[in-house]
Amino acid sequence: MKRIAFLLAALSPAIVSSALAAPEVGRAAPDFTLTDIHGQSRSLSSYKGKTVVLEWVNPECPFVVKHYDKSGNMPATQKAAADDGVVWLSINSGHPGAQGDFDKAKVEAWMKRVGAAPSAYFRDQDGKIGKLYDARTTPHMFVINPQGTLVYAGGIDDIRSANPDDIAKATNFVKAALADLKAGKEVRTKTSRPYGCSVKYAD
Repeated sequence: MKRIAFLLAALSPAIVSSALAAPEVGRAAPDFTLTDIHGQSRSLSSYKGKTVVLEWVNPECPFVVKHYDKSGNMPATQKAAADDGVVWLSINSGHPGAQGDFDKAKVEAWMKRVGAAPSAYFRDQDGKIGKLYDARTTPHMFVINPQGTLVYAGGIDDIRSANPDDIAKATNFVKAALADLKAGKEVRTKTSRPYGCSVKYAD
């Protein structure tokens, strides 16, 4: 019995680690349900049949400011995606009181000011969905195809800076993935290293 208990104790960290592992590109994206800032409950599975983009966001992060306030890059990408029927879900996993943890009124004011156009904005204050996806930075981007398979995970582009002047020179991986899906092709760049501010989890 002692030997069995020892083996179970030895295995349990691996089991926990596996359960919390990052979602794998090429496999089904983990389902979740969150309530948006307008009080509507939304499940990822309800968007089956549509391409979905998940964007981890913190309005006060300098890297997010680069792509919103200083360039309009993220709102332009959102609007182009929406024109193609893509669902765009912005998620803030900052703990209560964290940098960028805006209430509904402040989120709405920010979105209006910067021209943000996600399909929905969520406050994941307990960090459960952020940790489910192993979201590490703001921004951290995920693209899910209409079959519910994760086809891209990583940074918004390939120039890891907070300088808006770099956007014109960068390859936007999210735009590229959406273009590949629209053309019926396999997504060419499936992963990249995300960059930005750390997600402000409670622990």
